[in-house]
Amino acid sequence: MLHIMDNRNGIKKEPKATQSVWQGTLSRLDHAMDLLDLTPGERKYLSNPRKVIEVAVTVKMDSGDIDIFSGYRIQHNTNRGPAKGGIRFHPDVDIDEIKALAMLMTWKCAVVGIPYGGAKGGVAVDPTKLSARELENLTRRYTFEIIDNIGPEKDIQAPDVGTNAQIMAWIMDTYSMDKGYAVPGVVTGKPISLGGSLGREEATSQGCVYTLLSALKVHGIDSTNLSIAVQGFGNVGCNAAKILYDTGFKVVGLSDVGGAIYNFDGIDPYKVEAHAKKEGSVARYPDALEMAGEDIFSLKCDILFPAALENHITEANAANIKALFIVEGANAPTTPDADKILNDKGIFIIPDILANAGGVTVSYFEWVQGRDAYFWSKRKVNLSLRDIMDKAFYEVYALSKERKVDMRTAANMLGVGRVAEAVRLRGIYP
Repeated sequence: MLHIMDNRNGIKKEPKATQSVWQGTLSRLDHAMDLLDLTPGERKYLSNPRKVIEVAVTVKMDSGDIDIFSGYRIQHNTNRGPAKGGIRFHPDVDIDEIKALAMLMTWKCAVVGIPYGGAKGGVAVDPTKLSARELENLTRRYTFEIIDNIGPEKDIQAPDVGTNAQIMAWIMDTYSMDKGYAVPGVVTGKPISLGGSLGREEATSQGCVYTLLSALKVHGIDSTNLSIAVQGFGNVGCNAAKILYDTGFKVVGLSDVGGAIYNFDGIDPYKVEAHAKKEGSVARYPDALEMAGEDIFSLKCDILFPAALENHITEANAANIKALFIVEGANAPTTPDADKILNDKGIFIIPDILANAGGVTVSYFEWVQGRDAYFWSKRKVNLSLRDIMDKAFYEVYALSKERKVDMRTAANMLGVGRVAEAVRLRGIYP
């Protein structure tokens, strides 16, 4: 089953909880387009995904029975280059979530100035409930179903929630077998031995840290002994906690789907990581006190680092946040209603399309390295990443001051404006 639809009005309605992510993304886009004074035609163009692909992912399970999972790949915009975006394996994946994330990828790539458009993919599945063979079968079948719409010059895949370097290797192999030769550039975030880039695994976290350091600099704040709480102890949250800990920040709170812990004297994230790998959660870590997962948002700290899924900071909990800074390691963790509350409280937010752009930036480095067959040292990767993240931060910050808007609005204006310019320059074919 393959459905391709080219406008948001032709897409079936999804449950309200996920639809709000799409509607929130559209409302922020509308606000940016109002400030940019775009034409009605430009507004329609940027509001609609270029291509929406929905597939049935048929998998033969270990039991011998057949199961079918819903899969999606959405290309929002390709005016500035090939589509680029992660693949998410999660039970809550649906078409509205993937549309929103694809759109955010478009603005994210434009904000950091890399020559990609935005895309996103996903399968509605809990990967933890699949065997290794079932997970490989699902990955390969999903790749087969979308194979005509992806490629190193067309649409490049990457890891996201529930996926990793091994899954990228299976996608690369499936695509390569179809073409008859190795095509490592169809994915990024793949294993180093298959042409991956050093520094890619922690790139999103490293980029967040660079933007935080820039934010502290413009505010004249010394990072010594600043406290941080991390919501979501997956790849992004765990790596961010370790980088910040090594930089001298005090980690006082951590949470994941199993619970949350805190210790105002400080937590060693390396020890928590080892504990979580053994026990399956940060909960019950012996050198910290436990609290409800939601309480991470009201924990007293200087910096709050949301690194889980969308819409976790809402109108219901925003007023309880005590942090001075929020660094959005996750995509769309804050609802528009919560934004208003946080801005009124004077909290400085480094928005997702700026803060967590380190992942796609190093993915771009990986793509470039693969095309040249010349691979960089980790030091070069991180120095190049810092140059790009610093430049993007100061461009967004300068625009926020010039237009007297918050950082999220400034980032959206910068990203949307650059894509709109590309649309004008290229024109509409035919």
